[in-house]
Formats: sequence, C-alpha cells, structure tokens
Amino acid sequence: MKDKKMVRYFNTEDNKDEVTKETSQDVKVYKIKPTGRLLKIQKYKKHKIIKNEENIIKEKKFAGKAPINPEKLQHHSRGEGFEGKGVRHPLYALKLKKKENKLKYAQEQAARADILLTEDQGFLEVDEDNRTTGITQQVIVDNVDITAATKSFELNLDFGPYQAKYSRNGRHLLLGSNKGHLAAFDWVTKKLHFEINVMESIHDVSWLHVETMIAAAQKEWLYIYDNTGIEIHCIKRMDKILKMEFLPYHFLLAAVNEFGFMTWLDISIGEIVGHYNNNMGRTPVMTQNPYNATLCLGNSKGVVSLWSPNVKKPLAKILCHKTPLTAIAVDNNGMYMATSGVDRSMKIWDIRNLDGPIQHYKLRSAPNHLEFSQKDMLAVGLGNVVEVYSNCCSQTAEKPYLRHKMGKTIKNFKFCPYEDILGIGTSNGFTSVIVPGSGEPNFDALESNPFQTKKQRKEAEVKALLEKIPAELITLNPYEVMEIDVPSLKDKIETRKSLLYLKPKKVDFTPRKKKKGKTNIARKKIIKEVARKEFINQSIEANKILDMPQKDNGPKQSFGVLDRFVPQPKLKK
Repeated sequence: MKDKKMVRYFNTEDNKDEVTKETSQDVKVYKIKPTGRLLKIQKYKKHKIIKNEENIIKEKKFAGKAPINPEKLQHHSRGEGFEGKGVRHPLYALKLKKKENKLKYAQEQAARADILLTEDQGFLEVDEDNRTTGITQQVIVDNVDITAATKSFELNLDFGPYQAKYSRNGRHLLLGSNKGHLAAFDWVTKKLHFEINVMESIHDVSWLHVETMIAAAQKEWLYIYDNTGIEIHCIKRMDKILKMEFLPYHFLLAAVNEFGFMTWLDISIGEIVGHYNNNMGRTPVMTQNPYNATLCLGNSKGVVSLWSPNVKKPLAKILCHKTPLTAIAVDNNGMYMATSGVDRSMKIWDIRNLDGPIQHYKLRSAPNHLEFSQKDMLAVGLGNVVEVYSNCCSQTAEKPYLRHKMGKTIKNFKFCPYEDILGIGTSNGFTSVIVPGSGEPNFDALESNPFQTKKQRKEAEVKALLEKIPAELITLNPYEVMEIDVPSLKDKIETRKSLLYLKPKKVDFTPRKKKKGKTNIARKKIIKEVARKEFINQSIEANKILDMPQKDNGPKQSFGVLDRFVPQPKLKK
C-alpha cells in the first residue's frame, strides 16, 4: 500500500499536480488564530532578545571595573604590605594574607570614592603674553565671589611686629606681638575670642590640641591661656623660649630656648618627656617634620639637624649652606625640605635620602621666612615682598606663581588649612592674601572639621587622647615599629666575646641551717667552685666559636737540676 504524500502549507490547491520532494520530516499544518495574548508574548520575546544583544555589546565595550589612577592609589596607600616571607607557620601566613587583601580592597575603594568629592583645586589662568605675577590682590578680589572676597582683609595694629598662626582646622587665628599684644578670633566670621596685653614681650605663640587652649612663650616663662584669655598655667621649667612647635598626634609641645636647651612637654599629663642641651648654641630657626614628628633645627654654621626626645644626639645632620641659616620649611608629606641662607640662596632637599639638593635657587635678597602649603606651594618672604612658587620641588620654577608687595616688614606667614589663604604677620598688623590653589579643597571631618560643633569637638578630643602616640616612637623611620628586632650574627659573636673579659659573678648564698652534713663554709665553697667551672666552660666555648688561640698548658721543656732557676709567672690571687 502506497504512503500518501503530505501537502505543505504554502502549496495552494492550484499546483496539486506538481511533484513535491520527499523529506525525512513530516510537516503538519496548524491553523492558529492570533490573539492579543500571543502578540504580547511575541513582543516581549523580541524586546528581551534586543536587550540581551545590547548588554553583550556593553560588556565588550566596558569589560570589568574602570581602572584606578595609580596616583590616587598611592595617595591612599598605608605603606608597604605583607610579602609572604618570614612567617614559618602557614596558618599565620594565611591570616596575614587575608588582612593584606582587606587593606588593598579598602585602598581601592577609597581611591574610587574620590569621584564623589565636590570641590576642585583652584588656579590662575592667563594669556600667553601675560604672567600670573602681574595679577594683584585687587584684581583677584574683584573677580571672585563675595564669600571669597571677604577672606581678603587687613588689620592695622600698633603693637607689632606680629606672629600669626592658624588652628589645625583653619577656622581660628592667633596673633602675638613683641610688645605683649595677644589675641584670638574666628577669622571667617570675625568673632573675637579674647584680646589681652601680657605686659611683656611674646617670642612665639601656638595653638594646642583644641582651639580652647593657647601657649605663649613670653619673656621669661611659658604661659597657657584658655579661649577667654584667662591664664591656666605658668611653666617655669621652660624659660627664655625662642621657638615652639606643637605635635598634635603625640600631644607634645616642643620648644628651644636661647641657651640651646630643647624641651618636650606632654600636655595631656603635664610632664616633661625630654629636656637636654643640643650643644649648638642659639638656634632661632626651628620647624617640625609632620611625617615623623622630628624637629629640624638650623644654626649659624648652615647645618640642619634632626632631633627626637628619646636621643640626646641628633638623628641626622645635613650641611645645607656655607652661611648661617635664615629659614627652614618641610612639606606635609615629609618629602621635601626648603632651606635658605644669608647668601641669598634657597635649596630644596629630599629629606628622606639626605642627599644633595634637588633644586637650587638664587633670590634677590635673603629670605626671612619659608612656608609650604597643603598643595606643595612654597611661600618665600623677602623683606616686604611675598613670592609664592608652584611646583618648585620636583622641577625648576623659572618664575614665581604669585607676588604680593606690601609697605610693611614681614615677620612671619602661614597658609590657612583647607582655604586658599595666606596669613601674613607684619610690623604693623596682619594681612590676609588670596592664593588660588594653595589649600586642600576637600577636608576629612574625622581628621579636622572647620565646621565642627561643641559636641563634636569634645568627642574628637577624647578620641585623639585614646589614639595618642607615645613619645618613644618618634624616629626617622616611623615604620620601624612594624619590624622585628632580631639580633644579627655580629651581635651574637660580640656578646660571646665579651664573656672572656668579664669577671665571674659573685654568688651570695645563705644555706639553710642543717645539723647534718657539711658545714656552711664547705657548702659555700662547693657552690662557688661550681659557678667558677661554669664560667670557665662558657669561655672555652666562646674561644672555640671565635677560633682564638688558647694558652698552652702542656708539659714544658725540662732542664734537669736547673729547673729551679727557670722563672715562673706569679698567680693573681
């Protein structure tokens, strides 16, 4: 019986006579009525297919996470990590490796979060024919917003010359003059905290850990005031002070006086942790290195020395100039140090390597003050002119970034943290100057908050006290704490060698009173004999290790009857 050929759905009734090709699969015809539900499902399937194709294209275009800028990674780095060497037990090695992975993840996340920062660094932009040094403060004030324009002001005071210092969060300003005028105020809102006259000369002023405590180095002694001008302490052990620096993470107030005595005062417990003479004479040039909290002193021989409260000798010395030093400044990262001398020269040094100067500049006159900003701009004081150099450490700056001339002699100046402001203490008052791009545009509220409330200030003070770093940890390399102090082979040999030159220890032994056995004298002799034998054995072992020649105690040459005339060495009793 013949199989019936199946008819395809696209064949009409007219071409029934045409011969169709036999196929391996049979096709059945179904008549489906298109409904709204079927059309909706078909539309959804098409949309899903298109969306999947778009996702595939995107994945090919942006494969993986976006790359991170290596400079930002270096900015958030926490130092050298664990390399996997030196740990014997695999369990502890695994724990350290997991911890290191967490630190790397935190570093990457912090670097990626920089995109969320709201502020950018400012700058001055001019045409090719013009220079930024030609832009005066009046032009800058006329072209900035009203809030920034109010930050440029001048105070005319009659008790100069004045020294100015900003608080750590950059909100408060402290002024002290040689004629005894002492004042503190909120320079943003111009609200005065206090204003007094101490009736004697003030050599230096400094904020302490909070803006409610102030230190003033007066003619004789060191005085501590609160933010209302009331005297809290008078420290007579610190007298005739020339310069002061406050170390915020160690709660130390460091000072040097006219006779070369250096003092570190722990203000949290009120004790002096270091006090000695540096044997360098009068050193009126001093600054701190924020990276490792060491003090940099400059003397009249052109030598810069680094000091810590634990060591009575300098940690390092650098011959910077052949003439007396006039100013020293260290940047916030502890990488570069700027020095200036009477010979009108200014040098930039890599303070980590203590090598020769990276840059050498010749100025119009001898600078009387140097200061680095948060963005590594360097301000130089030349008589009554302030010049600001941008990016002058890593490369040679041909001309200043900004220049400001005044009709007053400059005493000192400080960059305001988190603001594009340079505060200048002059012979007749104080002047605030706008320097675009000098300050850090974004602040960490947990580190220093310019807008902190009274409650936040108290909490930050307690937290800082809990995280206080001991004074014993001030060294040139702050990462030495993380290293293990393993004695070297040389140290071990020297200790064994010293055994040969040491007297045996005296054994003080009081035996128990026993009637039986030997007497007390016999027991003492036995114990001393045992101790002497132990010492001899130790010295013999040390001689074997060091391969030192031993004395020959063998039989000597015999002369027969004449042996009695051979001299014999006397034994020491």
